[in-house]
Amino acid sequence: MDKIEKSKFWWNSAKKNASDATDFFKTKHYDWCLFVWGLALEKILKSQLITRDKEIIFTHNLIKLAQDAGFNLNETEYDYLAEINTFNINTRYDDYKYKFYKKATLEYTAKWQNICQNLWSKFEEGLK
Repeated sequence: MDKIEKSKFWWNSAKKNASDATDFFKTKHYDWCLFVWGLALEKILKSQLITRDKEIIFTHNLIKLAQDAGFNLNETEYDYLAEINTFNINTRYDDYKYKFYKKATLEYTAKWQNICQNLWSKFEEGLK
């Protein structure tokens, strides 16, 4: 698989996850909406890394991926990524799942879905 194919692979997977996250929100599966948004952002950043001839590291850390991809984010955006990183951990381990499920209310999820969509747009712009 060449660079363009690898980038498209990650990009297409990211787009599917972003669409799935929106669907989870509509069906009120708020914890899964947030988890899948984290995956979508991770994958779009990995697509960016490939496009920029950088090595993909095996991490889910969105801050590290954004930095490695060369994004200059402000402190608030880094804080957002730090919170979104927790969506991955909180939905994977049983002892965190219930707490995260309770945290992922309509209001909380709507706020974070909007933040994820804004970050998505910023990262997507870098692919053009």
